[in-house]
Amino acid sequence: MLTWKDSLRNRSLMRLASFTDEEMLNLVDLAEQLKARRRAGVRGDLLKRKNIALIFEKSSTRTRNSSIIAVRDEGGGAEYLTRPDIHFGKKESVKDTARVLGRIYDGILFRGFSQKTCEELAEYSGVPVWNGLTDDYHPTQILADLLTIKETFGSFKDCTVAYVGDGRNNVANSLMMGCAKAGVRYVCCTPRELWPDEAVLAEAEEVAKRNGVDIRVFDDPVQGVKGANVLYTDVWVSMGEEAKSAERIRLLRPYQINMDLMRATGNIGGKLMFLHCLPAFHDFNTEVTKESGALEVTDEVFESKYSKVFDESENRMHTIKALFVSALCDRSSI
Repeated sequence: MLTWKDSLRNRSLMRLASFTDEEMLNLVDLAEQLKARRRAGVRGDLLKRKNIALIFEKSSTRTRNSSIIAVRDEGGGAEYLTRPDIHFGKKESVKDTARVLGRIYDGILFRGFSQKTCEELAEYSGVPVWNGLTDDYHPTQILADLLTIKETFGSFKDCTVAYVGDGRNNVANSLMMGCAKAGVRYVCCTPRELWPDEAVLAEAEEVAKRNGVDIRVFDDPVQGVKGANVLYTDVWVSMGEEAKSAERIRLLRPYQINMDLMRATGNIGGKLMFLHCLPAFHDFNTEVTKESGALEVTDEVFESKYSKVFDESENRMHTIKALFVSALCDRSSI
């Protein structure tokens, strides 16, 4: 029997701080149940006659496909909408678009640039809105990361996550809060120019302290990763920041995750994994890496036994499904 908290009914997700610690962890538990259910061959009707609008300003592999299959698996429908498909923010305001789509759909997943846009959709649509990525936060990714850690290690107890790279991007912001809420020690290894925003850091530190863990920031990656069980990275140049590519590569070259850095954790023979939200510039087959070589992670690490990136990628679907089901399913009909 699937279980989840009643407080998640009709809830939007703007960022992980929107949920209590218990609610966030309950979503991870529900995703685990839904994953087991799917692997047993069950295709249900928890989202029967539910329709979700997917508004995407940014391209996507994992978020788009995870969302579509998550809905389809449970008997619902999803419509993929890009800026050229609708008048979003051009001929029609975000507010008006929200009020139109809210009359038609049961929920909206937004993947785009501005956090304010996501919040405006939630304010005016009258239906749950989920943040599939903005420039500030990426909460659905971190739910998948937490599920992957729990699956691999059995629990979050005595776990340390070291994020290595751009310490103030959307993934780093949400990972820091997700770890704090899960009671996972978080270390950010990043150059001083890319340290986390002070307000974002302070908010996460308060949550971490409440849960008996700490958050630390290092500009020395070798020192920072000591004792880490998870090394996590993201691309060095976020979408929309391509003009800063040369500067970012120069700053972050010393923060590449390679086998030497994996060994620096001291856990190479024990409890250790590598995570990346993908796509990753780890080989010489992309337009970027043909010229520059591997960037944030080497092929040796990416293809190693420590890498759980494809488990993590699959888990995007299960955690997004948990969001949709917990918000939209009428449990009285189960």
